[in-house]
Amino acid sequence: MLPKDCFTATFSRSGGAGGQHVNKTESRVDLRLDFESAREVLGDYDVARIKRALANRLDGDGRLIAISSEHKSQFQNYRAAQERMVAWIAQALVRQKRRIATKPTRGSKVRRLDAKKRRGDIKKGRQSKPDHD
Repeated sequence: MLPKDCFTATFSRSGGAGGQHVNKTESRVDLRLDFESAREVLGDYDVARIKRALANRLDGDGRLIAISSEHKSQFQNYRAAQERMVAWIAQALVRQKRRIATKPTRGSKVRRLDAKKRRGDIKKGRQSKPDHD
């Protein structure tokens, strides 16, 4: 897990319904992960992978942003933003299996050619025959 000093959280007023209470509480959470301080824990390779995978979620300074305003509670929004960010990072760090290219089997080649032959025969059967007197 990353230390808390890697993150910065700012709070603001959340939009939407909520009556008078929403106008005076700052329940919206803007959580940002600073990769320079996280580099010590994650390492250069993992930081580069996360940045590449989550490039559309980075701000202008290269920090990862998670914003949450779906709950009325500031604490619940903070937890939701944390969980979202953890899920994104975990997804970005999953290594994809390398695909091993294989050749088609002899049977699959034969089946493909037979299907093409049958299809061609069907289309030939649709052609009109010229009349011979």
